[in-house]
Amino acid sequence: MSRWTIDEPTTLDFDGVVALRATLIAGNVSVLASDERPSIIIGDLEGPPLVVTHDAGMLTITHEKPWEGVLSWLRTQRCRADVTVTVPRDCPVGLNLVSADAVVTGTTSRASIKSASGNVTLDGVAGAIDANTVSGVIEAQGLDGAVTFTSISGDLSLAGGSVERLAARTVSGRIAADVDLPGDGGIEITTVSGDVALRIPDSADARVALNTAAGRIETTFPEIGERDGLVGRTRGGELGNGSGRLTVNTVSGSITLIGRDDGTAEKTTPRLEK
Repeated sequence: MSRWTIDEPTTLDFDGVVALRATLIAGNVSVLASDERPSIIIGDLEGPPLVVTHDAGMLTITHEKPWEGVLSWLRTQRCRADVTVTVPRDCPVGLNLVSADAVVTGTTSRASIKSASGNVTLDGVAGAIDANTVSGVIEAQGLDGAVTFTSISGDLSLAGGSVERLAARTVSGRIAADVDLPGDGGIEITTVSGDVALRIPDSADARVALNTAAGRIETTFPEIGERDGLVGRTRGGELGNGSGRLTVNTVSGSITLIGRDDGTAEKTTPRLEK
């Protein structure tokens, strides 16, 4: 095993990386998929040093004595690092963040991200994506695979890409997504007060169920009609052959489902009213 303790700007190269695990209290971490040799570039660094290990292809980055680092950060706000990592495209990525922001681009394996208040950007990421935040915002474009999102008050925005499965749960976080829903793909969203805005192709095949206790429901699909419910508002119906599924449940959040012409070249996330 190789180990480095870093307290100043540094660049490291590696013969091979099969998985990345990074823990960062504050600052920025960028994970870039590349066909070049894996590397780490560490820029600005304050507070405890970073410890980097490389063992049998597993690359690990963390603050030295991370729990002491968290306490120091809470007291002084002076514990941060700016890190850029290049990894192979099929490298699994695991990020644990406190207030650090993260960018992940081009990876094709599993990505697991846990964040308290840091914001996360995902660009062209494929494979299984698991994102958990407290108040951090997740913004993504060009995803391809299964996405799981859990948050308290953080928002989720997805633009473009094809999701075989989107499972999202928030308390007050808002969810906006403009995605394709291939074959038997599924979207399942649950919020308490968070609004939900979805745009899918006009030709989508899905069984749709939209339910809210106190919010409003709007849709451009004539197939989605009102249904009797014990409380609140319920709309549902079948699009195309109904092979996929789309389910949204909220307590007081509003739900908007609109169609997109399949020929639309550029996708943008539908806007949510503030």
